[in-house]
Amino acid sequence: MQSTRRRFVLAAALVPAASVVHAQPKEPVALRDYREVKPPQPVDTGNKIEVLEFFQYSCPHCATFNPDLDAWRKKMPADAEYRRLPVAFVAATANHTKIYYSLLQLNKVEELHNKVFAAYHGQKKKMIDPNEIADFMAANGIDRKLWLDTFNSFSVATQTSRATQVWEAYKLEGTPAVAIDGKWMTAPSMVGSRAGTLPVMDYLIGLARKERGSGVKK
Repeated sequence: MQSTRRRFVLAAALVPAASVVHAQPKEPVALRDYREVKPPQPVDTGNKIEVLEFFQYSCPHCATFNPDLDAWRKKMPADAEYRRLPVAFVAATANHTKIYYSLLQLNKVEELHNKVFAAYHGQKKKMIDPNEIADFMAANGIDRKLWLDTFNSFSVATQTSRATQVWEAYKLEGTPAVAIDGKWMTAPSMVGSRAGTLPVMDYLIGLARKERGSGVKK
């Protein structure tokens, strides 16, 4: 009887420890939670680790992931720099890419990026016709002529063309997705959840930090 009681007490004492071990986050797994970018892509963020978000305004998963990324950016590591790259898998949505680069040129991304998502997914605006886009921007405080001049500028056209070259070089298959320092890519579709993607991003930033610190070139 005493021996049985001792075994019971010992088993009970081990339960909390086992629970703690089970609660510890698992290390992300290559080819499941992230993949290497081959060949690695150049970054121009200097001493900062590049965090590059691939998105489409027409993508519902991008719209739902956007608040998670907004919250993550508020506490992202100081040695990281966040960038976005709009994607147009089909020519019909090329104007969505031009919207982003026009906002970027006018320094209006932080003010209107989320509103464009809301217009498309909440208000059912297609945001394809340049006049509809210009009306939307005018309603949100941007001079209509200034908007159209920017939207139709050579600079925005060049950036739009360059964006396609970049996401094709990354062999992007879908959005949303996030690349870290030109070397790794992760996505909610790989990890299985939006919230689960954020720790993977942190993990990959850690890998990039180690490589930069050791001078490793890949």
